Amino acid sequence: MPSSEVVVSNTSPLLNLALADRLDVLPEQFESIVVPDAVQTELLAGEDGVGRLETLLESDFVSVQPAENRELVRELRSELDAGEAAAIALALERDADLVLINERDGRTVARRHDLTITGVVGILLRAARDETVDIETAMSELRDAGFWIGDDLYRRAIESVAESTPESESESNSEKS
Repeated sequence: MPSSEVVVSNTSPLLNLALADRLDVLPEQFESIVVPDAVQTELLAGEDGVGRLETLLESDFVSVQPAENRELVRELRSELDAGEAAAIALALERDADLVLINERDGRTVARRHDLTITGVVGILLRAARDETVDIETAMSELRDAGFWIGDDLYRRAIESVAESTPESESESNSEKS
């Protein structure tokens, strides 16, 4: 069931979900997503996945809004690209519950501003725990789409879903009997 939290996204999570043909997991988790206009520009600038991204951006699920605090955006641009800076500024303006962001520098800056974050892997983990995707298949699709996932993260993601499934819980409970 989608949550009603305010969710702001940067470019990379949406792009990578589009490339892996997994944009469908977003409406299963969130009522809507807000993206700054800078992210919309970045999403439409590429070629890969642009059809899926256009459809997403034209849907009622996504709203595109400018980050109003231009001074903050300029300040953040000293460390981040335009989409990341605008997404973090917009998240702060909207008092977002969650920011979707993959890049390490962007995540560091978002945390510095006390924002709650997740990335494409976190989105897929949520979907796997809701049993709407198979995590190993989804992670492999991300890799095939060109998203770099280290072997350790890949393994930990699969193990964490296996540990949280009702089947594994009943197995571990029967082992304790």
